[in-house]
Amino acid sequence: MVEYRLLTIWRIEAPLEAVYAAIHNSPHWPDWWPGVKSVEQIKSGDADGIDSVLRYSWQGRLPYQMMFDVRATRIEKLVAIEGAVQGDLEGVGCWSFFRRGGVSIVRYEWHVRSTRWWMNLIAPLARPMFIRNHGILMRQGAEGLANLLNAPLLSQENIDLMTETQASQPI
Repeated sequence: MVEYRLLTIWRIEAPLEAVYAAIHNSPHWPDWWPGVKSVEQIKSGDADGIDSVLRYSWQGRLPYQMMFDVRATRIEKLVAIEGAVQGDLEGVGCWSFFRRGGVSIVRYEWHVRSTRWWMNLIAPLARPMFIRNHGILMRQGAEGLANLLNAPLLSQENIDLMTETQASQPI
């Protein structure tokens, strides 16, 4: 299996509460995030949402869809949402939320491995294309979130943590 360790950082001039609420409410992502084709609740979790399972279907610009389930393993209001991923990808995704003045900063760390045989077969050549596709999806999410909140998107970065050493620098 081929590993990907990606970091996306969004800076948006919006209240952190509104940014967090939109990210936390992932069943509504298809309403504002073009690459999210569907989100389906598979299992309810506890009162805080821990152990809930949601099934996501994504499609970027490349001619294939990715489907995976995410089991919520950590939910701290206005701080973090983390989940374990199973399906076409396996691993962990973690949203972290910060505020600096009137700017909300969202960090998304995506540490996954592909389970699709054909992706693993062509990864030595296609890995940069897969990472670019992820970056496009994340850019769409940043722009969609800014539109949803009627707020300026100040910046959006995508970093391949396996090749970039600067990614470990604090924001």
